[in-house]
Amino acid sequence: MESIQIHNKSFRLYIRAEEIKTAVKAVAKRINTDLKGKKPLFLAVLNGSFIYAGDLLRELGMECEISFVKLASYEGVSSTGKVKELIGLDRDIRGRTIVVIEDIVDTGVTLETLYHQLNMGGPAEIRTTALLFKPDAYTKQIKVDYPAIEVPNDFLVGYGLDYDGLGRNLGDIYKAV
Repeated sequence: MESIQIHNKSFRLYIRAEEIKTAVKAVAKRINTDLKGKKPLFLAVLNGSFIYAGDLLRELGMECEISFVKLASYEGVSSTGKVKELIGLDRDIRGRTIVVIEDIVDTGVTLETLYHQLNMGGPAEIRTTALLFKPDAYTKQIKVDYPAIEVPNDFLVGYGLDYDGLGRNLGDIYKAV
């Protein structure tokens, strides 16, 4: 589909599924190289990262574990600037290599909040990957180690990203018009 309607907004095709798949494989290749010999714990931030996390882990050629946290900072199409923890980490991360999996990093508020919470658990290292990274919107200092695709500061849906709960199931990514 070249365009879609969700609630009161129109969206047009922006990133095709094939391009996403290629980008996910490239990130997995880098992680496989960088973390060779380690047994990382991947920490997927729900809800948006679930599709990216599943596709990414299937491309990894290493022993690894996955867990989930649920944080929220969006209402509608914009960030509230405040992060609410809805489901927390239930694992001991002391001495572990942690890889945070985000669907999208824009301002970095959610990532920074999670990073500081994780640091209190004493991990050996924390790395981050995001399917989409908005460098023009990013205001924090935490490094996004493995951005799959850099995008401008537009509102996007699909491949896990939603608009008020809808659109996560789309295989392609669409941009609001």
